[in-house]
Amino acid sequence: MANAASGMAVHDDCKLKFLELKAKRTFRFIVFKIEEEQKQVLVEKLGEPSETYDDFSGSLPADECRYAVYDFDFVTEENCQKSRIFFIAWSPDTARVRSKMIYASSKDRFKRELDGIQVELQATDPTEMGLDVFKSRCN
Repeated sequence: MANAASGMAVHDDCKLKFLELKAKRTFRFIVFKIEEEQKQVLVEKLGEPSETYDDFSGSLPADECRYAVYDFDFVTEENCQKSRIFFIAWSPDTARVRSKMIYASSKDRFKRELDGIQVELQATDPTEMGLDVFKSRCN
């Protein structure tokens, strides 16, 4: 298990599931949760390839922080099918201050464990990570 700067360990499953998303496209998204008692980052939810953006955004709690990875498919102006792997640091305004601090201090170290992230988003409400934001960050 890797150790994040804030003292949070990163469960091996986090890296293994991310590699499956990246290499085999086994998942559309992964939601990660910091388990404060165990002091480690765990996989909370895996989104099947058939799941949509709405399924993804619905899996992020309205009042708790999470990390997430989303495999976003899009078509370029040249009509080429492409995808980008987004890392989302979800930190809603209504989350506990302690939780926001733990997620903020662990983010960079955790993100380094996931080799292959192409775009990072920081979101405090759903509008900051809408499909329009994803599309604008792909260009």
